[in-house]
Amino acid sequence: MIHLTRINRCPLVVNSDLIEHIEVTPDTVITLINGQKFVVLESSEDVVEKVRDFRRSLSVQVNRFLAIPNEESPEDIRS
Repeated sequence: MIHLTRINRCPLVVNSDLIEHIEVTPDTVITLINGQKFVVLESSEDVVEKVRDFRRSLSVQVNRFLAIPNEESPEDIRS
């Protein structure tokens, strides 16, 4: 989820996986895969950066999870 600001300055949280495309008209218009559109104050570059940051944070969390040692290692299972 990414935090954005509607053109009327109301906060908006968007599931970034649902973004189909972003238009600059000159306002930034985000279209979701269901056809819903939002006009936001952030630039298209800012939106893309927020999506990258969000996905990067997910990757870091997954890597941390995978780094936690299991109670039973594969060697213990074979014994």
